[in-house]
Amino acid sequence: MPGSIFVDKAHKPTAKEVAAALGNAADLWDEFAQFIRDKYEPITDEWKFYKSWHWKLSRKKRTVCYFFAENNQFTVAFVFGEKAVAVAMQSKLPKKILSDIESARKYAEGRGFYVKAAKPSDLKHLQTLLAIKMAN
Repeated sequence: MPGSIFVDKAHKPTAKEVAAALGNAADLWDEFAQFIRDKYEPITDEWKFYKSWHWKLSRKKRTVCYFFAENNQFTVAFVFGEKAVAVAMQSKLPKKILSDIESARKYAEGRGFYVKAAKPSDLKHLQTLLAIKMAN
């Protein structure tokens, strides 16, 4: 499980602190979050703490994904059911992402895996994964 750099349970990170930590990846974080809102409204969000702070996005009662802030990058956590896994495996996603999905441990709610994002080219992969998740 990835960890956010925000580990003080008593202090929920502010938007300014998150942007400072993300550095150049802050725009990518904002762009992906806005993409999710624009495409899949209504979206709710909340900061949650489990070993570190992470930002959870949901649509109605369904978790969409989790964002973990890191230094100059962030990680997005997805959980895919088996139908979504099958669709992903037929996609043109990078081999590293497909390998992570395929090797993820199976749970009743699906397979959880993580994708790092630090540069604009990572956004396309996140959008593809999101489309697969939301369609299946």
